[in-house]
Amino acid sequence: MRKIALEEHFTTDAMKYYSLPGAAMFDPAQWETSLKRLLDFTDVRLPQMDEYGIDVEVLSLLSPGVQVEKDTATAVRNAAVSNDFLAEVVAKHPTRFSGFASLALQDPDAAVAELDRAVTQLGLRGALINGHTHGEYLDADKYLPLWERAEALGVPLYLHPANSYDTWHNLGGHEELIGPMWSWGVETATHALRIVFSGVFDRFPGATLVLGHMGEGLPSMLWRLDSRWAFLDHRGRKLGKERPSDYIRENIMITTSGVCAPAPLLGSLLALGADRIMFSTDYPMEGNAEAVHFIDNAPISELDRAKICHLNAERLLGL
Repeated sequence: MRKIALEEHFTTDAMKYYSLPGAAMFDPAQWETSLKRLLDFTDVRLPQMDEYGIDVEVLSLLSPGVQVEKDTATAVRNAAVSNDFLAEVVAKHPTRFSGFASLALQDPDAAVAELDRAVTQLGLRGALINGHTHGEYLDADKYLPLWERAEALGVPLYLHPANSYDTWHNLGGHEELIGPMWSWGVETATHALRIVFSGVFDRFPGATLVLGHMGEGLPSMLWRLDSRWAFLDHRGRKLGKERPSDYIRENIMITTSGVCAPAPLLGSLLALGADRIMFSTDYPMEGNAEAVHFIDNAPISELDRAKICHLNAERLLGL
């Protein structure tokens, strides 16, 4: 069955230093292997795609990318350089690779212009955002023009995890919980809920946010969100739709990246429906073999498998 993978990462020699702080979370040998694969497109990546039956990878610059750059002009320049590089890779292998743009959200106007350029001139399929940008989240008014442009272009914003702006007190003494094992998912789910409750999707009902890692836990919380929204004081907050889950089902899509277990997949199918889930591996931080074996053998219908493996991505990204 055709497979399109949406959360597949790369870096370049010029950009790899942005990700070095995160390397401390990995075993040094594991990071060295991952870094070699992040820099590679043809020697290992394509043969693995062929071996495991992955037809297309939608590539994105590894987290946290240019969003951690302190100099705004440098961030804007490096985002453009990264996107030009990615477009060249895609042009060399147009049937195997596609891409999400990198954006320097330090300058919202430049980010809007770069998204437009990346989509209309470079042929990229949206943008991947690595969490907050120096403590500012995508629900801020300054980013409304970005949402407006993404909606107008018909492309999604993929919200990828990154470290929190500061370290939560309850993680003190348990640094093993900081990062992809726990805190990244909570941070990203909270970021997504900020977008929902700020009314972004009321203003831009055609906008789409993509969450990896089986929705960062949100599919399992829909009933609870709706129940407490109906019961508790909204503290002046209003939504155009009756329930928070309406936005999650209509404006958010999720991928299977980094979660290879039947229970969360089946729960997500029940919560969101098969039209809202897409296959991903999180290469090279996760392995292709496990992700493909999982989706090929998941206890779901063949129609749902086809939607998850490729049909939904083709529809969302125009592939």
